[in-house]
Amino acid sequence: MVSFESDYIAGAHPQIMKRLAETNLECLSGYGTDKYCESAREKIRAACRCEHAEVEFLVGGTQANAVIISTMLRDCEGVIAAKTGHVSVHEAGAIEYTGNKVLELPEQNGKIVPDMLAGYVADFYADANHEHMVFPGMVYLSHPTEYGTLYTKQELEAIADICHQYGMTLFLDGARLGYGLMSRESDMTLCDIARICDVFYIGGTKVGALCGEAVVFTKNNKPRHFMTSVKKRGALLAKGRLLGIQFDALFTDDLYFKISSHAIEMAERMKGIFEGKGYKFHIESPTNQQFVILENERMERLKRDVAFSFWENLDEKHTVVRFATSWSTTEEDLMALERALG
Repeated sequence: MVSFESDYIAGAHPQIMKRLAETNLECLSGYGTDKYCESAREKIRAACRCEHAEVEFLVGGTQANAVIISTMLRDCEGVIAAKTGHVSVHEAGAIEYTGNKVLELPEQNGKIVPDMLAGYVADFYADANHEHMVFPGMVYLSHPTEYGTLYTKQELEAIADICHQYGMTLFLDGARLGYGLMSRESDMTLCDIARICDVFYIGGTKVGALCGEAVVFTKNNKPRHFMTSVKKRGALLAKGRLLGIQFDALFTDDLYFKISSHAIEMAERMKGIFEGKGYKFHIESPTNQQFVILENERMERLKRDVAFSFWENLDEKHTVVRFATSWSTTEEDLMALERALG
């Protein structure tokens, strides 16, 4: 059995495991106050070219999304997200559980369209009854999106302009940020993300780490008493060293970007295998996630040899499934997939 089920099915990149083992017996202070967390912060600031950035480490994407949204919004505010956005669909109500509503917008290829966003917010404030409604206080984007698509720099800047006009925070979920940045179609760098967004996070869980996300506040806007708020929400890791050591390794010698580039190369080659055998894609994705349309009977046969993820039912006879590559995807994996496809 070969697996393309997700980009976090393997453990951690060997270089990360090596550093965890090398530092295992060191006695370090807790809660992210150790020297490795500080070293990782400095390296991330340098990579972002944002020397004043405030960097904090959280254990996972759901925790990062819930903590960022709930600490940066007032209790009368909600977060705008695409209808297909992660916080809208796959967070099990974690955002609403904290007390802030997700305000859904229609999407195009998984993305929020600037004109539609501007119209939504303008209509809200034009409503004479808006004081009785949930105020839009933040815009949530993921890059790449749930469908592996990318925002352009122009689109992101346009959304940021709308946010500034209405006093909203622009938050970018970067659980798979490395794959977006290293995509052949990307026109943005990490520095662009840091410059444009108010807050974002650099995903580790899905890009080579055992676990962990690095949250970056770029506008001197980290909420007061942030660590206390993180702990109150059950998301503070006592052995913060685990996160710091991993991100210190990821941002040494460009490992984060090398990992991401490898996954993109494997995805492009996988895409060629599917195209060569006549398979169709549900959406064109330039990242490590590929969404393939399978006839249901063929899908059941393929399951015997290949692991992949269900995405959505297309019609009575066809299903959209996802194949994802990662740092651990090998040439042998692609050859096994090609054989299984027949």
